[in-house]
Amino acid sequence: MKFNDMLKKKKKENTDNTENINEVDNEQLQNEGLEQAQETEATATETAAAPTAEEKLKDELAQANDKYLRLYAEFDNFRRRTIKEREEARKTEGKDVIVALLPVLDDFERAQRAMDKATEVAPVKEGVTLIQNKLKNILGQKGLKEMTSIGNAFDADLHEAITNIPAPTDDLKGKVMDEMEKGYTLNDKVIRFAKVVVGA
Repeated sequence: MKFNDMLKKKKKENTDNTENINEVDNEQLQNEGLEQAQETEATATETAAAPTAEEKLKDELAQANDKYLRLYAEFDNFRRRTIKEREEARKTEGKDVIVALLPVLDDFERAQRAMDKATEVAPVKEGVTLIQNKLKNILGQKGLKEMTSIGNAFDADLHEAITNIPAPTDDLKGKVMDEMEKGYTLNDKVIRFAKVVVGA
C-alpha cells in the first residue's frame, strides 16, 4: 500500500513537475516569440525609416529636376522681359533728341511765315542764322561736335577724299584744301566722315 501510495505520489509529482516545466517552457517560448516579434518589428521600422540608396538617388534626382525647371522658368522670364525692354527702348531711343529739336521746328515755321510778309532780306537772314545757332547748341548738348578739316593733314579715319587738286604751295600737299560736306563726331566717335578735297 505504501508502495502504491508512493507511486501515485511520484506520478503526481512528475505530473506536477511536467506541468510546471510545460508552463515554464510555454512562458519561455512566448517570451522568446515576443522578443523575436519585437526585434523583427524594430528591424522593419529601421528599414522603413532608413531609405535605401535607390530611394536617396531618386529624391536627389527629383530635387535636381525641380531646381532645373525653376531656373529654366526664371531664365525664360528674364529673356522675355529683356526682349520687351529692348523693343520699347528702340521705339523711344531718339525721343529726347526729337523733343529737344521741336522748338527749332517751331522756329522754322515762324520764320517761314515771316518770310511770306518780309520785304527785306537782312532780317530773314538774321532769323535763319539764329535758328541755325539754336540747332547747333541743342545738338552740341547731346554730344555732337563739328570737325574742323580745312588746313589739317588728310586722315583716313576722319576724312573721305573726293578728289585731289594741285596744291598751290608745297606745305599744303597732303592737306585738306576744301570741305564739301562737314564731318561730325558724337561723344568723340565719328558718325559722319568729312568729304574733302586734298592737295596733291
